[in-house]
Amino acid sequence: MRLPTLVWKELRERPSAMLTSGLTILLGVAAVVAIRHVTVHAEGEVHRQLVALGANVLILPSEATLQDYYAADQSGKTLPEEHVSEVFFAGLTGVEKVSPKLSVPATFSGQPVILTGILPQSEFKTKVAWQSVSMFAPKKHEACQRAKSLTAEPDEAPEALAKNRSIEQLNKNEILVGADIAERTGLKSGKSASLFNETFQVLAVLPRTGTVDDGRVFAHLHTVQRLAGTGEVVNAIEIVGCCEAAAGDLIPQLRKLLPNTKVVTISQVVQTQVGVNRLITKTSWFVLAVLVTIGCATVAGAIAANVRERRREIGTLMALGATPSFVSRMFLLKALWLGVGCGSFGCLMGIGLAMWLGPQWAGVAIQPLPGLSTLAVFSASGLAIVAAYWPARKAASLDPCVCFQEV
Repeated sequence: MRLPTLVWKELRERPSAMLTSGLTILLGVAAVVAIRHVTVHAEGEVHRQLVALGANVLILPSEATLQDYYAADQSGKTLPEEHVSEVFFAGLTGVEKVSPKLSVPATFSGQPVILTGILPQSEFKTKVAWQSVSMFAPKKHEACQRAKSLTAEPDEAPEALAKNRSIEQLNKNEILVGADIAERTGLKSGKSASLFNETFQVLAVLPRTGTVDDGRVFAHLHTVQRLAGTGEVVNAIEIVGCCEAAAGDLIPQLRKLLPNTKVVTISQVVQTQVGVNRLITKTSWFVLAVLVTIGCATVAGAIAANVRERRREIGTLMALGATPSFVSRMFLLKALWLGVGCGSFGCLMGIGLAMWLGPQWAGVAIQPLPGLSTLAVFSASGLAIVAAYWPARKAASLDPCVCFQEV
């Protein structure tokens, strides 16, 4: 009789022998898969909220005061523009975007406005390419890498400046106009406008945000520096920092890197959301450790009991020519099938629970994660084999003569 047939017959004729251990594997995998699905999607939701919030870290001149987070660059104080490159090439973990700002008063279409210079993100990529220092570019935090895998890439359209506080592409003869300015002047995308006696093309009209940005005109940082005659300076450096890093080591590292500046963050918002994620993550790992211990002990006990019950059958098989390797593989194959079968059902149950309870408990929509599900099934199968290894060795070392002497 072939080995798979023998194992299948054993499982079919004695289903109760493996019922307890199979149920333990099933419930353990279901719990771990459900918790990890909720945790990973919660991290993605935090990332989406922070992207919608915009920059969560500000670097300001030391003498600047912070009265309005989104008007912090209007203090009139300046920083050397070289600080921007220092931050970008310091390679700090968690720095996702660096966006310097320089704001100066101006007259636009006969109306007083705030002209804000911004540096497009494409220029940072160009510096990395030309200077061959990509190894020094900011490193993504592991948690945010997982979170970003669940979210779409940020919108690269010019209008995304209103949401992301940064822009990918901006030529030196182009401007972006706030919603209030566009409404008062009638400007639209593609039209020309005069600023500092120079002609600029309106790249886009920004959507209304309800902040001071609605009354601003945005242009390339180096163009604003030239028009205002300020030199290579900025009023503020806005940073989109990963949620985990912004609540942890990033702020102290920035303060150490630029000691003569003021580094501020929306710490309460970030730390609260990160704290929830950390709690869920720690809970999931605790549950995983408990379930792995219980599952391994249950499988090992069930296989050991099965070996004791079948001592005479094992002796008969060995007397008929079965090798110790055959006997050992028989119990290991049983454990493997148990792990694969119960692990798969447990995985499906866990995904179902996460999709049902996720929106109610964590307020996030849950989508199946194939990688996590596959890992859970493989882990359950591997742990079942490891747990069954010692009982299988004991079965392979039985003496047929001793087995037949037992009543």
